[in-house]
Amino acid sequence: MAVPKKKTSKSKRDKRRATWRHKAVVEAQKAISLGKSILTGRSTFVYPTAEEEEEE
Repeated sequence: MAVPKKKTSKSKRDKRRATWRHKAVVEAQKAISLGKSILTGRSTFVYPTAEEEEEE
């Protein structure tokens, strides 16, 4: 017979959601930082640029 599970407290729920949201914020900041560095040309990014592809 199915038994209802215990209710999760609001504090546990909020902690879990805050962690999830914080991870998203950190990843967004990394993406913006990488994009800015590529646009300014100060990046040492792994992918080759168009100039490097033509030389090879």
